[in-house]
Amino acid sequence: MADAQIILAYSRDAGIVAIAGGEKYPWAHTALEETGFQRGEAGIYRLPADDPDASRATVADLIRCAERHRTSVATSSRRFIGDAARDIARLLPGAWVPAVEIYSHPVWQEDLVPWLWDSGELGRAVQTVRIPYAATLTHTTSGTTLLLVERPGHQLGYLVGAFAPESFEEGNGDPHAPRSIVLPPSPAPAAQAITDRYLPAYDRAVHARRMETVATVLDRIRIEHDAWAAMVASGRYSDATPLDIDGLGVATAEFLDHAWRGFLTVLDHAPALFDRCRPADTPWPEDAEALDRLADAIIGAEGVREELIAGAPLTRQERNTRMWPAIETWLTNSGAFLRQSHSSAPHQRPALAVSAPPRALAPARPTPRR
Repeated sequence: MADAQIILAYSRDAGIVAIAGGEKYPWAHTALEETGFQRGEAGIYRLPADDPDASRATVADLIRCAERHRTSVATSSRRFIGDAARDIARLLPGAWVPAVEIYSHPVWQEDLVPWLWDSGELGRAVQTVRIPYAATLTHTTSGTTLLLVERPGHQLGYLVGAFAPESFEEGNGDPHAPRSIVLPPSPAPAAQAITDRYLPAYDRAVHARRMETVATVLDRIRIEHDAWAAMVASGRYSDATPLDIDGLGVATAEFLDHAWRGFLTVLDHAPALFDRCRPADTPWPEDAEALDRLADAIIGAEGVREELIAGAPLTRQERNTRMWPAIETWLTNSGAFLRQSHSSAPHQRPALAVSAPPRALAPARPTPRR
């Protein structure tokens, strides 16, 4: 493969689209600019196709110029991926914003790996196959971001997966990650597959990951609390060294610091789980009282966090004194919360419906999300 490549595709709105790639991709940029292609958003070059004869002549010039700049030129058999993303986005339920991402240098593609939340073909392809460009579709309300790529090794079809939600940080290797699916080339059945198959699986995966995250944090705080309580009761450290009053204060402060940092994760994930809980519709309607206590505790702890973010002069002791009742409430009532969260796991999304007309592609970064 040449050190620089140009891929040409056709866009119904932009005409001929050119995408440069390779370790020496600036060579491709030079060839495109010398032959009259105009650079647009996200590093995409365009050539109006109003005059077919002029367009053919320009492409012929490009091939000759690219050869001088040691750049190969290939023509894609597919339509421009930006058009495909826009057509799919307008058929999905809700409002989705499409954008194109160009990974001109192979290293840029590697930046996708930590953030891609996928256990299927897309995740493997991103790590093993050259993908010079892709499209994202971002839900304007939830922030869910899908990644759409042309299916490697096939003349037709796409792969679609998702990035990890922001609160999950990196998603690579997560056992809860949903599996990407293969999409047909036509926008209507592609949108139907995303709506009926992928998004419900994605929602279930998010729910399961949030539940496990909350449960794991609470278990860790409970274990540390039990170890601290045993130390206080015995008057000795875990290695049997006598515990003096100063040591007790230090150990208590360290435990509360760890508990607070862990509980911040509960604050990040529990509210979304709360939104789905409907105790009256489960075999445990009496859990409603426990959920009310847990919700109040979240509100109180969130208030402490907001004060700290705003720069409030809370001392370490003041913070720990105010937040501990919230943590203790969660340790006491977590069983009811996890039971209700498990019962409220999502199933299906709303049926496919035609939404707004196609919108213009949003500006996208020339480098991938990091």
